[in-house]
Amino acid sequence: MKILHEVIAPNQVQVGDESEIITEAFKNPVEMGSLEDFVKSSDKILILVNDATRPTPTAKVLVKMLDILRDHDDVKFLVATGAHRGPTEDEFRYIFGEIYDEFKYRIFVHDARRDEDMEYLGVSSNGTEMYLNKMVNESRNIIVIGSVEPHYFAGYTGGRKAFLPGVASYKTIEMNHKHALSDAAQPLAIKGNPVAEDMEDAMKVLKDLNVFSIQTVLTADHGLYAMVAGDLFKSFDIAVEKANEVFCAKCSRKGNIVLTAAPYPMDIDLYQSQKALENGKLALEEGGVIILVSKCRDGVGDDTFLNLLCSANTCEDVMCKIDEGYKLGYHKAAKMAQIGVYAEMWAISDLDDKTIRMAKLQPCKNIQETFDMAVEKVKAQGKEPYAVILPQGSLTVPLLE
Repeated sequence: MKILHEVIAPNQVQVGDESEIITEAFKNPVEMGSLEDFVKSSDKILILVNDATRPTPTAKVLVKMLDILRDHDDVKFLVATGAHRGPTEDEFRYIFGEIYDEFKYRIFVHDARRDEDMEYLGVSSNGTEMYLNKMVNESRNIIVIGSVEPHYFAGYTGGRKAFLPGVASYKTIEMNHKHALSDAAQPLAIKGNPVAEDMEDAMKVLKDLNVFSIQTVLTADHGLYAMVAGDLFKSFDIAVEKANEVFCAKCSRKGNIVLTAAPYPMDIDLYQSQKALENGKLALEEGGVIILVSKCRDGVGDDTFLNLLCSANTCEDVMCKIDEGYKLGYHKAAKMAQIGVYAEMWAISDLDDKTIRMAKLQPCKNIQETFDMAVEKVKAQGKEPYAVILPQGSLTVPLLE
């Protein structure tokens, strides 16, 4: 049975030598002097790095900075965990690579729940109270190492995200992430996106900082595609354009069937796999069927969102419960519930059927049989089946032509 379909995947981009990409970025910083001059003119330096949930090539970048860092008397590192847990020993070595043993006594981990580590800096235009880690203002000279890719409600990762949520308090992150419930909180959206606007406002209250930004862009298989250094905002804007070249894929029309897979390592749990659903929705007709394929190797993940989903009978009821009171993690349930109101959600995973149903998904086992069921369902509605297939759904943002 031949079904009209199209396959949407991240774009194949030409990748150069990683070492040369990093060297060239440092040689040509955007609207700033050199990294060496930045370091020499700073009495204290704080380097913000991502935790191990992001594939940022932090270790490779730090190796290129090693001689400059060794020449400075007061360099500290802060792992910008946001609301995540701190790194394990293996994760520290993954993040910092070969410099870890030399600098490990200068490495600190942000803990969003330690209120005593936070400093109040003001209120955003959306009403978010800005509490950020004291180490940021104490140093005032900040080097940020980030990676930029589309994000399902913040628009994009990277850039200003190192500060909010990276080094913000739990309360601030919770207030910021509540804005993810807005319809304007979408992949690729910056202007008008209240989550992204909060991040911009965080930088306004930190306007007196000296920031040297290093933003990387990776390929779908985590190779280094581009790196931009210099001004925080300019480097982010350029990296966004580069990220679009990789992750934004043209889609000729919406499908009444969308099959979206969470590739390794995004298939670790249901919480992370939700990103594949969110991207898949962009290519889905209202009333259609979206099929998530993910092993969910570690189960559900953060169970805050699952507890909310299973406490309500329908996706509409989930949205009503969130209106009654928001907790961090509810945004994930809200995004899934929004899809469940818009269309049918089916899932093929190693999770047990009960858990999948609790998450408001219909459990399925075999990909071909499930796809055939979706085809028959669409035909029964009197429509011609049209399928959009995203083999790397977590990394692919479909753009309708």
